[in-house]
Amino acid sequence: MKYDVLTIGDAMITFNPVQTGPMRFSPSFERKAGGAEFNFAIGCARLGLNTGWISRLGNDEFGKFIRNFARGEGIDVSNVELVDGYPTSLNFKEIREDGSGKTFYYRQNSPTNALTEHTLNTEALRNCRILHISGVFAAIDPKKNIPLLKRAITIAKDHGAQISLDPNIRLKLWTKQEAKAGLSELLPYVDILLTGEEEADLLFNTHEPNQLIANCNQLGITTVAVKKGEKGAIVHSNGQWADQEAVSPGKVVDTVGAGDGFDAGFIYGTLKGWTLERTLKFANIIGSMVVSVYGDNEGLPELDDVLMELGEKELIER
Repeated sequence: MKYDVLTIGDAMITFNPVQTGPMRFSPSFERKAGGAEFNFAIGCARLGLNTGWISRLGNDEFGKFIRNFARGEGIDVSNVELVDGYPTSLNFKEIREDGSGKTFYYRQNSPTNALTEHTLNTEALRNCRILHISGVFAAIDPKKNIPLLKRAITIAKDHGAQISLDPNIRLKLWTKQEAKAGLSELLPYVDILLTGEEEADLLFNTHEPNQLIANCNQLGITTVAVKKGEKGAIVHSNGQWADQEAVSPGKVVDTVGAGDGFDAGFIYGTLKGWTLERTLKFANIIGSMVVSVYGDNEGLPELDDVLMELGEKELIER
């Protein structure tokens, strides 16, 4: 199978509180599914990209729910296996009135521990246009997953794929020092970096645009997009700059998944050969749509929804 986008990573059952406020006062939760790479894959699939996902889930009811959910979204799950001896990971969320929140992970003994360099499907990696990786999967088990990602990247690049990376640094999974050391091993292989300002500071000791671009170019990273939240985003690619203000979402109810939605939109525009300005606007709009809906991926839009927001539906060939 040929993939527009292939990603590797974890997925979890996410329990969303039915009311806002400190989690200790939330008496009940709704079961959802989430995870950075999982959300990204859903975002790409809803936009119409041929999307594949490599992962492992627990051979339990939660694992079956996540795999079925992904399949229902149109994601190819032929490289997602249910494994015995590993419980599907859990994540409880706390959401405040302004849409911000905290996450509480229960993902020790992750099913992705059963995914190794030797069990990677090399055929899938040879047949993708973009391989998207995230710092979350790297952080779950750096000693195993960093070499695994290097092998996956090498196979994909040797067969013409571009590599995109969202650092997605989760300090509940590893320290700043561990994150910088681990991700620095991957950066020389990356073509497209999709980062936040704080993550850029951690990895490069700066988020000042010109210095950041110079540092990235030294590593061979040709495209750098910096997500700045409510301040919008900027991108530099092959000597060209674009800068877009954030799109107002109206009321922000849940900020989780906005960055994953931005990534999906940016990769979509890249694969379609759009200008940087159009790609950045498209990605920003998706981010704004995500934060207006509760849930990790419930707000990720289909292509028609984004085109209507752009007022360009009649100008784009699906």
